[in-house]
Amino acid sequence: MKVSNIGIISKKIEKVNEQFPVQDMLLQTGQLIQYGSGVYGYGHIPFLVKRKIGQVISDTLKKYGCAEVSLPLLQPEQMWLDSGRFQKYMDEKVLFRVLTKDANYCLAPTAEEAVVLFAKDKLKSYKQLPVTYFQIGEKFRNELRSRGFLLRGKSFEMMDAYSFGRDFNDLEVEYENIKKAYAEIFNILGLNVQPVGADSGAIGGSKSEEFMCLSEIGEDNILFDAKSGRAFNSELLDREDASEYLLNTYGIENLSDLSSKKAVELGHVFQIGDKYSESMGIKYIDADGVEKNYQMGCYGIGVSRTLAMVYENSARKGDKAFNGIVLPKNLSPYLIYLVPKTDDKALYAEAERIYQELLAQGVSVLFDDRDGLSIGAKAKDSTVVGTPYVAILGNSLKNGVIELEDNATGQKESVQVQEFVSYVSNLNKD
Repeated sequence: MKVSNIGIISKKIEKVNEQFPVQDMLLQTGQLIQYGSGVYGYGHIPFLVKRKIGQVISDTLKKYGCAEVSLPLLQPEQMWLDSGRFQKYMDEKVLFRVLTKDANYCLAPTAEEAVVLFAKDKLKSYKQLPVTYFQIGEKFRNELRSRGFLLRGKSFEMMDAYSFGRDFNDLEVEYENIKKAYAEIFNILGLNVQPVGADSGAIGGSKSEEFMCLSEIGEDNILFDAKSGRAFNSELLDREDASEYLLNTYGIENLSDLSSKKAVELGHVFQIGDKYSESMGIKYIDADGVEKNYQMGCYGIGVSRTLAMVYENSARKGDKAFNGIVLPKNLSPYLIYLVPKTDDKALYAEAERIYQELLAQGVSVLFDDRDGLSIGAKAKDSTVVGTPYVAILGNSLKNGVIELEDNATGQKESVQVQEFVSYVSNLNKD
């Protein structure tokens, strides 16, 4: 891909938001576009990183037996009236409504109602249970205090999954199955995430856990109990039965012996039981021929929020407060950024030949073909794109040498031109 095609704004980054420096840099360089409070568009690189994150989530959930589906973003309001949640979401002012002459709709903040109707004609018999459906797509919530760029927006991408079982045992088994899948997902993404006890909120149900990424930029406070080894969101202390609930649910005995850390919520799992199948009157036929309520679980991962954490964790180490980024190799859309000298036709032609050879070898590569910028300016731009490697194809080409830098370590080495393509191809296999 040629850099002139991806819309990077070349500028000196003099100051960034101290708490969220990488996302601020993405905004300044046109890689994120803000349309309003909590509403963002994605440039080429962040969009591809987000898609890679979604692919990791999708592939892992399928490995754990979950089926991917697609549910509507525009949902009839009547579904929410049937489930009994409409007024609560209206009172909390988080629901976006679409009012028409024929019917009223809402933009999906979540999809419990939609998935129950989806399952209505598919899961009629106990023989078809248990099953779990998931989707990855946009959601909408009127966050009154949008903050942290992609960490809390009005429009955001989310993976939401829903399990249907015959009884509590089915629910418990699938709940633990999804927790294992989550642990694998966040491990692949390189994020330090752990489950902690949480409040079920408007989703409802008897038990829920958040998957928290420990970080100083987080707005949640996680309390750790050294004796039990368990952790929970401090919001659980607001429950009237906090002591009893924490003891019975998480085995935490002494609330006075807790330590606190900041964290960002990236995922949530719920045991919602028969809350929605009961309220919406949708059941299955058990082995004894009796209609029974599904026992459901609900599971979510904030994809755009996870993208934000991947980026914020990708800040390059250096003496300066902000020194660019380097994306994890498994999530970076491009392995290497080539910086050619554009004001020398012969050198530029040689650089483009190398670029084409790398493409032919299946290497994902960015080629900075922009005129009017020095090699130094282009090299600086490579640090805000975040490729694992950058190569300078300048005057050293006359001596048959290319300077290659590992963006993560800052280590540089000189590679012979005739060996460069095969050398980079091997890096691609690591």
